[in-house]
Amino acid sequence: MHRLPLGKITLEFAGGSVVGNRYPANFDVLHVDPALPFAAVVDGMGAGEGSRRAGATAMGTLVAQVRAAWPAVDARQLRTAVAHVQSAVRAAGAQLAELTGCTLTALLVEPDGGQGWLVQLGDSRAYRLRDGLLELLTVDHTAAWLGVLHGWYPVGSPAADRARYQLTRYAGHPDEPEADLLAVSLRPGDVWLLCTDGVSDQVDYHLMRELLAAPRPEEAVRDLLHGTLDAGGDDNATVVIVRVHATTPR
Repeated sequence: MHRLPLGKITLEFAGGSVVGNRYPANFDVLHVDPALPFAAVVDGMGAGEGSRRAGATAMGTLVAQVRAAWPAVDARQLRTAVAHVQSAVRAAGAQLAELTGCTLTALLVEPDGGQGWLVQLGDSRAYRLRDGLLELLTVDHTAAWLGVLHGWYPVGSPAADRARYQLTRYAGHPDEPEADLLAVSLRPGDVWLLCTDGVSDQVDYHLMRELLAAPRPEEAVRDLLHGTLDAGGDDNATVVIVRVHATTPR
């Protein structure tokens, strides 16, 4: 956990990850930057070398792009960064006879703290708890999301469950799709959550809201990860929590 003052606000970051009980290793990747107001989570697709290589490449490339461009933070710069991620992941998997891809969800705050940017590919998510309301701010790029939205199959049906694993956008996709970019405000009292689907699939909305209200973000990280294990630990699970405070005048 660390704190980073940005103008009128101070950000408090904490993150963590667990392997769970299904996979032999952790194919999620977590980044909480030690110097910049920047955090990201990545979830490799599958449980092989392609998954491992995609996650490491995507995160390493995104971090390098953000650091090289700083303090510039805008939509064009972020789209350029994601384009580099797509190219790098495709190149990393070129010699592998298996899928090389991953999700990507990140929060980057502008230097003065006035605005943040969410960057998202796949089904890792970003939530915001504000004034007691927990909101999902991202859209899952999956066939399941489209199917439920358009009524192709009922929520919770076997067909919907299978479609959860059919990603329509991800890092490493052969068509190199663009990420969703969302400009967001940050207010004192906000709690932001970035998480892989090992969290959102296993910790229900009401429990998530309750745990995010913990006074310290590292407590919420611990309890959310324990919650995934209590639910069966069916996937790798990774969490970043960002709590926003008013900067105390000196």
